[in-house]
Amino acid sequence: MLDRRRFLIQGALAGAGALAGGWAAPLRAAAPPSQWPPYAQAMVVDGCGFIGSEDAQPGEALSKALVEDARVSGLRVLQTTVGPVAQYEGAYEAAMRDIAYWENEIVLHPDVFMAVRTGADLERARRENKIGMVYQFQDSAPIGEKLERIDDFQRMGLRTVQLTYNVRNLAGDGCMEAGDAGLSKFGHSLIERLNQRRVLVDLAHSGRRTATEAIAASKAPVLISHTGCAALVERPRNKTDAEMRAVAQGGGVVGIYLMPFLRESGQPMAADVVRHIEHALQVCGEDHVGIGTDNTVSPVKLTEKYKRLHAESIRERRTLGISAPGESETVYLFVPDLNTPRRFEIIAALLSQRGHSDARIGKVLGGNFARVMGEVWG
Repeated sequence: MLDRRRFLIQGALAGAGALAGGWAAPLRAAAPPSQWPPYAQAMVVDGCGFIGSEDAQPGEALSKALVEDARVSGLRVLQTTVGPVAQYEGAYEAAMRDIAYWENEIVLHPDVFMAVRTGADLERARRENKIGMVYQFQDSAPIGEKLERIDDFQRMGLRTVQLTYNVRNLAGDGCMEAGDAGLSKFGHSLIERLNQRRVLVDLAHSGRRTATEAIAASKAPVLISHTGCAALVERPRNKTDAEMRAVAQGGGVVGIYLMPFLRESGQPMAADVVRHIEHALQVCGEDHVGIGTDNTVSPVKLTEKYKRLHAESIRERRTLGISAPGESETVYLFVPDLNTPRRFEIIAALLSQRGHSDARIGKVLGGNFARVMGEVWG
């Protein structure tokens, strides 16, 4: 079982050519701008993020430094993972413990965090300059075979369920299953129950056939909370134009992550993030693109300890069969020139520099995620 610390770890701009029909000019090898004036009032939503550090022990209370990083980040909504991935044994109990942990942290820090249950809570978080905490599963394993658990988890604050992790589960095939068998009968029933309980369906990590069939099966818009564009970098974790377009046509949102899969090799940089965002905008339109970092809010300290733990984590994931192509012991799971709590503002400034309007940038930073969340949660 991967403990919370390991899970968090799995938590000079690169030159990039102009996009076909793209914006402004090619991204240059220069220090990115750091300010975007509308940021203070923006609805900033991380579709998949974490608060923690490589030094965190399971169940350890948040430190003052972690809370302060969250406070200054400018995030208004953070969709964070509860429960384990790629395991059924103990998954239900682990998810319950994680939810209890976050419920306690919200009580301990009411000036920084608040619970999100409805669409109205999203706007309240923005208005009060707090971070609205949204609970998501990155694997439907905690539900097991008992669909009634969805009702229980929904009452406890679960608002988004990712159908699969990288490997096959009861719902369908993840992106690392060569057979790509798609959505199971149980998966169809799971989506139906999630729709009934107004819980968002998330297709990050899913196999391509699973994603296509789930988009068609869902009566509500779906998310791909954190991914990259396969048209730019062909990796199992990245989504094809067809998948992303189908999400958009159904009213959903595709979130771009800050992960190694944004480039063929080497450490991803802010230029890579912008390149994938702009490709997603071309495919999906400006109302259907967001950001799901898959990173911790706090910056990573690239210490020897971090490097060692990262390498151990990658080796363990390979042993468990859940590692994806593109994961490397020497490529770390963050973007160096976005390695700050206010990374969303830097992304906004880069997009503005390339000619995107403030209105479009606001949608990408979180307006689109907030709209769909509000529609589905009510």
